[in-house]
Amino acid sequence: MAARPPGSPEPAEEQGPPNPIQAATEGDPNGIGSSPAVTTEPAEARPAESGKPPPGKKRRLRFLRELPVLIVIAFVLALLIKSFLVQAFFIPSESMDPTLKIGDRVLVEKVLTHPHRGWIVVFRNPHPTVQPHRNWLQAFGHWLSEGFGISTPPDEDFIKRVIGLPGDTVECRAGNVYIDGQKLDESYLKASIKAHGRDTRPCGPFHVPPGHLFVMGDNRPDSNDSRYGLGYIPIDDVVGRAFVIIWPPSRIRWLG
Repeated sequence: MAARPPGSPEPAEEQGPPNPIQAATEGDPNGIGSSPAVTTEPAEARPAESGKPPPGKKRRLRFLRELPVLIVIAFVLALLIKSFLVQAFFIPSESMDPTLKIGDRVLVEKVLTHPHRGWIVVFRNPHPTVQPHRNWLQAFGHWLSEGFGISTPPDEDFIKRVIGLPGDTVECRAGNVYIDGQKLDESYLKASIKAHGRDTRPCGPFHVPPGHLFVMGDNRPDSNDSRYGLGYIPIDDVVGRAFVIIWPPSRIRWLG
């Protein structure tokens, strides 16, 4: 170490960087700094970060984005069901009264193999009239209105009860129907006979050809059916079997 000349002042001690604790407590008799204590605010109390919507709003926005897709899916499912499984039909005439009244809407199941005697079936008009020309939008709307039972032109689809099956011989005598010479039990006509009377007009004999049906309305005195006008109905023209009345609410019931 170099010698220090006599009388020269003491050199100042080198000092390191200031101590933050010392600086905070310097001049504080209690040893507590004047700086405020550091606290941690709960996460839920913090305001949402700018630019990010709250969770509830995010869910609503996601639902609104998905809503058109859900509507399209529901619409497609309804059309598939209408085309292949079940369809609603509007009753336009009194030929099945009082079993089916004008304005009733019925559901028709399309999945059927061989029609049974006594079934109420919907079938296409075997002698259709010329339909007016429709553009694609009008045709699509017409198809939808029929599928949901809103409207059904009376000359386009019929609804009757199956009486004769392929190979049967059908005959009407004294107000009763005979199949191959045997009287047919038609207990379902009690209400109709009470309301409209018994139809005693003779008819037949009719020999039902293969692949066809003989149909009649429950309102026998006022029904355009296989006896008068319609003739035999090709099974291929049968749309399906009516199994329930769905409208109006007071008329809801199963069709046996």
